[in-house]
Amino acid sequence: MSAFRYQAVAADGVPVAGVIEADDRKTALQLLGQRGLFPMLLETSLVAGEPAVALGDQPSAWGANLRLGPRIKRKDMTAFTREMGTLLAAAIPIPQALEGLGEQEDNAALKEVVRHISESVRKGAALSSAMAEHPRVFSQLYVSMVRVGEEAGVLPKVMADLADLLEHEDEVRSEVVAAVAYPVFVLGFGVLTVVVLLTVVLPRLFTMLQELLPVLPLPTLILLSVSRVLHQDWPLILIALVGMTVGGRRYVRSPHGAEFWDRSKLRLPVMGAVFRTAALSRFARTLGTLVRSGVSLLPALKIVEQTIGNLVLGKMIAQVAEETRGGASLAAPLRKLNLFPKTVIQMISVGEETGKLDEMLLKVADIEERHMRARTKVLVSLLAPALIMVVGALVGFMVMALLLPIFKMSRAIH
Repeated sequence: MSAFRYQAVAADGVPVAGVIEADDRKTALQLLGQRGLFPMLLETSLVAGEPAVALGDQPSAWGANLRLGPRIKRKDMTAFTREMGTLLAAAIPIPQALEGLGEQEDNAALKEVVRHISESVRKGAALSSAMAEHPRVFSQLYVSMVRVGEEAGVLPKVMADLADLLEHEDEVRSEVVAAVAYPVFVLGFGVLTVVVLLTVVLPRLFTMLQELLPVLPLPTLILLSVSRVLHQDWPLILIALVGMTVGGRRYVRSPHGAEFWDRSKLRLPVMGAVFRTAALSRFARTLGTLVRSGVSLLPALKIVEQTIGNLVLGKMIAQVAEETRGGASLAAPLRKLNLFPKTVIQMISVGEETGKLDEMLLKVADIEERHMRARTKVLVSLLAPALIMVVGALVGFMVMALLLPIFKMSRAIH
C-alpha cells in the first residue's frame, strides 16, 4: 500500500488537497473518482493519512498559459502533440510511442524532456504525471486534458483535440504577427533613421550653421537642443531606458501590476476591443475543448480562469464558476457580466439545453476569432499609413529646420 498526495477539484468546484492510500497510481485515480474528485496532481507521498483540506487562499496549483522553455518552440510542441496522438490512435503503447518520438526529435531540449517522460512512464508513472514534472513545457491545461483522456480511456482523441487547439492558436498568432510586421518595421526603421541623423549627422551641420549665423530659427534651435541632448547624454538616456524597461517588467509581473496592465489593455481606445475579443475567443475554445474531452464544467472553468491570459477577465470567470457551483447555468452568469454579445449568450444557452455545449462554445470561439481578425486587419490597415505619416512628419521637420537657416543666409547674401 502506497501513499499518494493529490490536488483535485470536488464536484461542487471546491479545490481540495490531501493524501490517499492505494496499491498503485491507477487505483488511486479510481478511488478519487469514486469520491467525486477530479485530480489535477497526483504524486507519491512519504506521509500517509494526511486529511484533505480546501485549498482556499493557498498558492494556486493551476498552471498559466502554455509556457515553453527558451529553446522549445511552440511549433515543436504542436508537432509532438499531433504525432503522439497519431501513434496512440494506431494502438502503439505509450512508452514505445515516446521512445520513437524522442529518437526522431530534432529539438535537443524537447528530446531530453521526452526522454525523461518515457523513463517515468516505464517506471509506472502515468503520462499526465510525467508531463506535470515539466511545467515550463506542459501547461496545466495540457496535463489536465491528458489526465482526463487517461481516466476516460480516450487518450488518442484527447491528444488530437490538444493538437487541434495548439495548431489553431499557432495559426491565429502567425496571422497577427504577419499583420503587424510591416508597421513595426516602418516604425523601427524610422526611429533608427531619426536617431542616427540626430546623433551623427546633424551635430556637425549645426556647428557650421552656428558659426555662420548668430541667431538661428526656432525650429533649428529645437532640433539643435534635441540633437545635443542625444549626442552628449546618450549613455544616461540608455541607462534610463534600460532601467525603465526592467522596472516596468518587474511591476507588470507583480500581482498588482499585472492586474493594472491587463485592465489597461482592455480600456485602450482601439486595441482594447481586440484584446477583449482575443481573450474571449480563447475562453470559449479552451472551455469547449475541455468539455468535449470529458472535463466537467466546474473544473474546466477553474482551468480556463488561469489560461484566459487576462487577470481581470480571469476574476470574472471565477465569478461565473462560483454562480455555476450554486446551480445556475453557464449562460446566466455570463449574461450578467456582459462578457459576450447577446447572440453568443443565446448560443451557449441553447448548447446547454441541447447537451451540445462543447459544440456551441467552439462555434462561439470561431465567431469571436473572426471578429478579432477583422478588427486586426482594419487596425493594421490604418496603422501603417499613420506610422508613415509620423515618420514623414519627423523627417519633414528636420529638413525644414535645416533649410530655414540656409534660406536665411541666402537672403543675407543677396
